[in-house]
Amino acid sequence: MHDNPSGGRADFAAASGGSVLRLSGDWTLAHYRPLAGRLAALRAQLRDDTRLDAAALGTVDTAGASLLFELLGPARLRALLADATLAPERRALLQAVADALAAPAAEAPRRSGSAIGDVLEHIGITTGVFWRNLTGLLGFIGLTLEAGLRTLLMPRRWRVTSLAANLEKTALDAVPIVALLTFLVGAVVAFLGATVLAEFGASIFTVDLVAFSFLREFGVLLAAILVAGRTASAFTAQIGSMKANEEIDAIRVLGLDPVELLVLPRVFALLLALPMLTFVAMLSGIVGGMLVCALTLDISPTMFLSIFENDVGLRHFLIGLGKAPIFAFLIAVIGCREGFKVAGSAQSVGEHTTSAVVQSIFVVILVDAVAALFCMEMGW
Repeated sequence: MHDNPSGGRADFAAASGGSVLRLSGDWTLAHYRPLAGRLAALRAQLRDDTRLDAAALGTVDTAGASLLFELLGPARLRALLADATLAPERRALLQAVADALAAPAAEAPRRSGSAIGDVLEHIGITTGVFWRNLTGLLGFIGLTLEAGLRTLLMPRRWRVTSLAANLEKTALDAVPIVALLTFLVGAVVAFLGATVLAEFGASIFTVDLVAFSFLREFGVLLAAILVAGRTASAFTAQIGSMKANEEIDAIRVLGLDPVELLVLPRVFALLLALPMLTFVAMLSGIVGGMLVCALTLDISPTMFLSIFENDVGLRHFLIGLGKAPIFAFLIAVIGCREGFKVAGSAQSVGEHTTSAVVQSIFVVILVDAVAALFCMEMGW
């Protein structure tokens, strides 16, 4: 410590009644290494009657304060804090470091239990989260329906510009991807049908397979899944960004209803968009199946359409198209609700956007399965 004059020093001096430990210089991080190297030797020289002299103590930071705590111990450090010659800011720093180092480390609570208990606990937590999401979704559906019915009775409050803008984004911009995907799926379904049914000499029924599957199920289901991934995420990100920027709070301060302003135009736009996209998906899937039938089964488009007209009833088209508004409403409500749940950070926006897509696809498939069972029981 004598190598650096400005560095911290701790020197013992003889005095009447015992020795004196004189602390001087700067006890800072820059001098930490030489000070730490002498701690063991200094502690060995300390006696019970050793007094402290900190009149020449210079600058002290948290590193130096920790060294002083290690050198002196809690009892002598309290005596040093009582020294009137010690500057108030140094006394406060030493007190804070001493309190932090003297506090016993909190032990991590030990978990007692078994694997079965952990599984049951996880199931219970998941069930609670599911129940809260379900009740929250039902409540938000109620708010949306109430605001929608109230607005329908007052045409002056209709937001036609917002409706048209959302309709363009959800319907017109989604036509290419919906048409392409359903065309390819229709071709795959027809190819599989031709391959399997050929073994039974029933290749002609590939036409019925394509027609029934796309009119009743695949058309609306594929369109709804694409809309859930494309539009629900967009709704969540848009409203979530507004929530993070406190724009929704500003809307409320202005006396406006965020549900009426942000949710209803998106819900109504998707209610119009998804039936149209479903119709496009049905046509594209049937055209894809027609192309495969013409290339692999020698079923001409004229014969395909003739079989289609004779075997497929109008009710299958109406059943498939009737599901579209239900799916559209659920997708729009879930996307908007997740946007309102954003906490205010970019990470929260990403989490709720992912949650909106997952919930929308899950709900669409669940409702479609329930509708299929209902129609089967009714004989439709």
